[in-house]
Amino acid sequence: MEIGTVLPQLEIGNDPQTIAEYAIQVEESGYEHLVAYDHVLGVNPDREGWDGPYDYESTFHEPLSTFSYLAGQTDELAFMTGILVLPQRQTALVAKQAAQLDRFADGRVRMGVGVGWNEPEYVALGEDFSRRGRRIEEQVEVLRRLWTEELVEFEGEFHEIPDAGIRPLPLQRPIPIWMGGMSEPVKRRIARLADGWLPQFQLGDEAEAHLADLYEYAEDAGRDPDDIGLGGRMYAVPGEEDEWIDCAQDWDDLGADYLSITTMYQGLEGEEHAAHLERVAEVLRDAGLL
Repeated sequence: MEIGTVLPQLEIGNDPQTIAEYAIQVEESGYEHLVAYDHVLGVNPDREGWDGPYDYESTFHEPLSTFSYLAGQTDELAFMTGILVLPQRQTALVAKQAAQLDRFADGRVRMGVGVGWNEPEYVALGEDFSRRGRRIEEQVEVLRRLWTEELVEFEGEFHEIPDAGIRPLPLQRPIPIWMGGMSEPVKRRIARLADGWLPQFQLGDEAEAHLADLYEYAEDAGRDPDDIGLGGRMYAVPGEEDEWIDCAQDWDDLGADYLSITTMYQGLEGEEHAAHLERVAEVLRDAGLL
């Protein structure tokens, strides 16, 4: 199981050097990948009917451009969006940006995508929130073709590509596409289309039940369930070393390919995140997990 970290973008601040030093330090601590969340816009929390967890005061560094910057600051650290809200973005532009990132990062990129939940964000970006599920399915096909073919002719419900292509193509052809989400339609979509799953379930019986669903849907779609990767996420609460070991071990026992450790919401700021992760790395390394 490969262990990485989640960029604490809500708390790390806006200084590019601090963000670069964070990535460098987590790489030096032995972590193998960095995950970043995505939101383009934040809304006024006083908006009628609003109950979302983030608003206009929440800082989200744009993941693809941030990763392109960090790719030049690191040597082996891999990068993953977790998740990029794909249906609210132009597909060909995402293909171009991700291909460029894959070049800068020497093929160390995975794209975690999902449909999102923030309807006002869709409105502001000019996309239809109600059709986001159908749109993402077509987007996956379009992305993979743009990443593997020099010229693409495509006409679908949401896209028309008139014998055109991107250059440079990515090093990975195609870049792996993982999906987040937990609903039944999402699990069926992952079983048919995704290279891996980024779930939000709790470990234990809930995890086993969701995985059983996914594996059943994969077999129904004619796929080997083992071909669908699994990515976990865990909080590293300061001072709870035994919990870090137990949680990481549980994800490993579950068959996770990747585990991402987040330090957000723990009262840490700026450089404190990387320092805390260094301690977590020591504990996991001593336990034979890193």
